[in-house]
Amino acid sequence: MRFYLFLALVFGPAVLSAQIADSTQKVIPGRANSREQEQKPYVILISADGFRYDLADKYNATHLLALRAQGVRATSMTPSFPSVTFPNHYSLATGLYPSHHGLVDNNFFDVKKGRGYTIRDRAAVEDPDFYGGTPIWVLAEQQKMLTASFFWVGSETSIDGVRPTYYYRFNDKISLDTRLKAVKDWLTLPEAQRPHLITFYLSWVDHAEHLYGPESHQAEEAVHEVDDAIDRMTRMVDSLHLPVNYVFVSDHGMAQVDTTHGIPVPDVIDTNKFIISVGGTMVHLYARDKRDIAPTYGALKTIATDYYVYLPAETPARWHYTDKDDRHHRIGDIILVAHYPLLFHPKGMHMIAGEHGYDNAVPDMGATFYAWGPVFKNGMTISPFENVNVYPLIAHILGLNITEPIDGTLKVLGNTLKK
Repeated sequence: MRFYLFLALVFGPAVLSAQIADSTQKVIPGRANSREQEQKPYVILISADGFRYDLADKYNATHLLALRAQGVRATSMTPSFPSVTFPNHYSLATGLYPSHHGLVDNNFFDVKKGRGYTIRDRAAVEDPDFYGGTPIWVLAEQQKMLTASFFWVGSETSIDGVRPTYYYRFNDKISLDTRLKAVKDWLTLPEAQRPHLITFYLSWVDHAEHLYGPESHQAEEAVHEVDDAIDRMTRMVDSLHLPVNYVFVSDHGMAQVDTTHGIPVPDVIDTNKFIISVGGTMVHLYARDKRDIAPTYGALKTIATDYYVYLPAETPARWHYTDKDDRHHRIGDIILVAHYPLLFHPKGMHMIAGEHGYDNAVPDMGATFYAWGPVFKNGMTISPFENVNVYPLIAHILGLNITEPIDGTLKVLGNTLKK
């Protein structure tokens, strides 16, 4: 509850609004795989939110360790900046950096639209205007290959007029048994109706880490829950004798935060002059009058000790987060980024134990990448790479033609595949 209280205080009342208890599968009628696509392999893309690069080893996730030994593992995968959930899930899905696909943070303000986006605002999450790029399921459906989603950022809305053929609205109360049964049901459909791409999301590790930290017993238990879920899934799917390939990723890592003191939002920010979008590790300031940017920026630079102060033109180039990168004009006019491992928080607020969103070069932000199945080499370990390169890998496995420029390239992960 501390975590959700924190989200409520940061993001507003929408966080505490009741989650829509929708557990029904949505099906887009009238679709079928083309005869060509029926012959393609299958990919299940699994995300374990917050599953830091070292957690499988740290907590001896025996099933995942065995599965990755049969395939490919990265020592770490570099999340896109900012290293938070929605931008990175959508970067994995599109092959684009957040500044290019438009989800520049978990919460931000769109000046052109005149409204904000927050991860708990159902209307915003389902508004296709917030989503740029071509998600992998949209690419597949456009090329007459059916897809299914048991949760993924962007899968609940109609991007370019396209949704997955089979999908669920996010409802984390849906049981694992129900989720696994859906995967089996999808893969036992007649070939014309069978999805060749399935996205699958698990939140347990991230939730435990936020509340108790990544070094906690609760985080260890959550890692084992994920490990058991993947074991159940793979044994179930393997019994179907289909050429299924698995890509297991996380969106980011997690840091044990400094709970001895937090960073209050600076008093020098005039809330009458700026729209303020606050996250745990980053604050965006959107000026109502551009003339107020320079003096406020100067005042913040003078007092900043526990955080960095940037104009968009000044952010590190490796973040791909400058004003020139900002295709949708959603990055704040001034950005505050907390020093690792500190955290912004409302005054008087008890701090959470774990957080992410820091500079993506911080080792604790490193994400997980494992892949196994008939197309992957066996027992291969690769160096860290940027997560935008997962998209072209999956597109290649499925034989899909990428139809627009992306930031990732198959050159990075192409050597993980058997010739």
